[in-house]
Amino acid sequence: MQEVKKVTTEVGTNEWQLVVFVLGEQSFAINVDKTREILRWPGCRAIPDAPVALIGITSVRGEVLPMVDLRVFLGIPPVAPLEQSKVIIAEFNEVKLGFVVDAVERIYRIKSEDLDASMTGKYLGDWILYVIKRDTRNVLLLDYEAIVQTISPQLVIQHTADTTKAVAMMEGVGHPADYHIIVAEDSPLIRKQIEDALIASGFTNLRICADGKAAFDAIVHEGEHCDLLITDVEMPRLDGLTLTRRIKENVETKNIPVIVFSSIMANDIKNKAASVGANYQVTKPEINLLVEYVVRVIRERQEREKEAE
Repeated sequence: MQEVKKVTTEVGTNEWQLVVFVLGEQSFAINVDKTREILRWPGCRAIPDAPVALIGITSVRGEVLPMVDLRVFLGIPPVAPLEQSKVIIAEFNEVKLGFVVDAVERIYRIKSEDLDASMTGKYLGDWILYVIKRDTRNVLLLDYEAIVQTISPQLVIQHTADTTKAVAMMEGVGHPADYHIIVAEDSPLIRKQIEDALIASGFTNLRICADGKAAFDAIVHEGEHCDLLITDVEMPRLDGLTLTRRIKENVETKNIPVIVFSSIMANDIKNKAASVGANYQVTKPEINLLVEYVVRVIRERQEREKEAE
């Protein structure tokens, strides 16, 4: 067992850390805040009628975890036999599981602007978000949220927005469409889920941004009115913590409420989000809870306005 040792980075510096690993001949990466430890192959037991990439379950210090072979999921021929594979124990979206890989290299520190999205999508497929240039090679950053939800679609069903509840919560508050919400989220799947949930709940006045810089430019440089900012943490060009810090440090935008909606909600990330001024934090994929906090922000604003009268 190898514990993933994180190097403390200053909050809001647009810098984070990646664990680089290998599938076949290609290097990939995962955010260190999503990882817990790295294991030698521990063995596993098959699950009847499971998706092919969900190769079984294993027990780590008494905790039963599902095992996902990323080589199988991505269709990459393995270099190492299963018995010589490594397992990255990951935790995000309130799910803990093991990713089976050929080998694990080391931790790299990068800045969000190092992430290149120009080749993603139609060129590199649905599961690859970014290309990172390291040394003489390209390292690929996967959309782990989308992968897990594809393997376990019940997560999507479980966290579909309850529009009836949202409408009831807005009673006496006003029309949801009167409030302009800006969303910063890099995962196309999660971006669509947030947009669909907000629109279904009546919040149709939206601007959806694919990264933190686009949201920052809209608010600060374009002067776009914003009643609420919802932001992910792990994003290219400008990460969510840096985005929040810059919004809160700006005299003209410091009063904009910020909800951090992230798959990474360990205590250190929660503390960092609070330290840069985030008003609330919600763990993906709790869409219903996110909508509840949106309504809470609006209610709090109205209460402040009444007190000021």
